Amino acid sequence: MHWSRREFLAAIAAGTASACLPSGARASSTTALLIRDVRLVDGTGAPARTADLLVRGDRIERIGRIVARSARGARIVEGGGRVLAPGFIDLHAHGNPLEQSYASHLAMGATTIVLGQDGGSPSAGEDATAGLPAWFEAMSRATPDINVATTSGHGTLRRLAGIDDGTRQPSAAQMARLVELLEADLAAGAFGLSTGLEYVPGRYAATAELAALGRVVARHDGVAMSHMRSEDDDRVEDAIREHIEASRPARTHVSHLKVVYGKGEDRAERLLAELRRQRDAGVPLTADMYPYAASYTGIAILFPEWALPPTDYAQVLAARRAELRDALEWRMTRRGGPEALLFGSGPHAGKTLAQVAEAAGEAYPDVLLSLGPRGGSAAHFVMDEALQARLMQDPFVAIATDGSPTTRHPRGHGTFAKWIEEFVVRDRRVSIEEAVRKATGLPASILGLTDRGILREGAKADLVLFDPARVRARADYVDPFRRAEGFDLVVVNGVPAYEDGERTGIAGRLLRHHAPPGK
Repeated sequence: MHWSRREFLAAIAAGTASACLPSGARASSTTALLIRDVRLVDGTGAPARTADLLVRGDRIERIGRIVARSARGARIVEGGGRVLAPGFIDLHAHGNPLEQSYASHLAMGATTIVLGQDGGSPSAGEDATAGLPAWFEAMSRATPDINVATTSGHGTLRRLAGIDDGTRQPSAAQMARLVELLEADLAAGAFGLSTGLEYVPGRYAATAELAALGRVVARHDGVAMSHMRSEDDDRVEDAIREHIEASRPARTHVSHLKVVYGKGEDRAERLLAELRRQRDAGVPLTADMYPYAASYTGIAILFPEWALPPTDYAQVLAARRAELRDALEWRMTRRGGPEALLFGSGPHAGKTLAQVAEAAGEAYPDVLLSLGPRGGSAAHFVMDEALQARLMQDPFVAIATDGSPTTRHPRGHGTFAKWIEEFVVRDRRVSIEEAVRKATGLPASILGLTDRGILREGAKADLVLFDPARVRARADYVDPFRRAEGFDLVVVNGVPAYEDGERTGIAGRLLRHHAPPGK
């Protein structure tokens, strides 16, 4: 990890120089903070208003006109008419806050991340049998630099229950164990369940298996999130209907909503009409998105199911090589060709599939055959910008990164900045009030967080101060790790955590669903 001088001094002052602190060595907090003369955008979608805001400890004490003498001892920050909003809540994030700094998230105004995505629970270490309660225990002893929540991952639960990856119909005993494990995760504080139905092992799970877990999630008032069975143009509505059926009666949430291969705003309108029909029928249905035209995932997504684990790939090559080659060529042709795949990991990181094939003097299907389904991750340029932009404006779609500090995709460092820079300032597609709501109040309501996501007296003091006109997303596909600019002050639990382009404090917390008051 590379430290700036300010970050290093902040860590030393806190008694550590790591991404997380032991619970007994929290960074020293500002006892009071008065932010004056701001354009208060409270996260509800209500019109902005001019106000001052006073923080004491980790909570917002007062909002209104506040004279300095009533905030004696407080650090005073002059807002100068800049926007003051709740810290952004990233509903879909990856990475390991036990080992990594999320300064890149702080730099774009995010103060909370939600892990446990795509069917995979976070882990406290190499012991895959420990489960999510062990991760909660490890996190409770640490202080990350950002607030951390999680869902329970269905794929992880499946493996902990002893269900082979390729099993399509678990036994009654295995199903009982699945339910037992999910109950334990939700009781420990998970906010719901996530599934990854395009990935192994989730792709082998039938709707009946998922529905049994959906009923458990509903009993705990959790949310059912899903990387759905398909995001392809001709299958996405069917995938949404399956997800709804499997989630009932829990809240249903679609991860990284997109239409792969689809084109134009009219296609977006048809999908949004289907989502409206479901909501009109009483389904609590939401989604999240990132403002980029490329997804990022493993190249296994290109391979047919019969070539994926638990099938022995060497045997597939020996018996069905020509058939697999044809399948890969057909798939890549439909997905825009080899120029539309940019490797982000492995020996070919930073190169397109076309460039790798040219350098090797091979046809690109043969390169994929050599790499195999475990051959790395890549950015896949398979989405239409006009279609995706229309979906992003829907009031039930939250903003999320699907990124991490190390993901080689600009969304991990630029999502919230790009959202403000392009949709609010450049194109004026949404108001600043709506843009903030979709990054704060909406995701808080999806999770069931009641003390974050909205600026009100008594709420936790997660804040971001910025001038929208100065916000810049600097990350791109060539350099995906450039931090965002323009978010001048980010406060986490009352502590200035990121200021003037550098991390200044470490005060994140583990968030648990239905935590006791004051926790």
